[in-house]
Amino acid sequence: MKKTAEVNWANGMQLIGKSESKVPIVIGQSSGEEGQMNSPMELILLGLCGCTALDVVHILKRKRQDLTALQVKVDAERAESHPKIYTSYHLTYVIRGRNLSEKAVMAAVKLTRETYCSVSAMLEKSAPITHKIEMIDDAAE
Repeated sequence: MKKTAEVNWANGMQLIGKSESKVPIVIGQSSGEEGQMNSPMELILLGLCGCTALDVVHILKRKRQDLTALQVKVDAERAESHPKIYTSYHLTYVIRGRNLSEKAVMAAVKLTRETYCSVSAMLEKSAPITHKIEMIDDAAE
């Protein structure tokens, strides 16, 4: 399955990227006057969080869990010298819902990590990925 994407230089250190979705995204390195932009390395972290989060939402919805909020955070370590690759990732899943099954949540995270998330499967070939899960029961509040 072939996929395509492109970037076009806009000005300074700013690029406009598009993939098959055709939704533009600003990529670059901020130098003050150009505004805030996501760097290519930040997009990798966002891709990791987004991929695993979408899987978890999909799996929990299929398991008929009453999910009310999900946040996936990543803390990554980056090498000091060039190329400054990521050397480790630690994901934190903050999962809110009403009467969530701990077993269902654990299974959803396991499935995204071991089966479904293409981004984590690719990144884990070069650096370890660890995780923790925080569950918040809205029914108890």
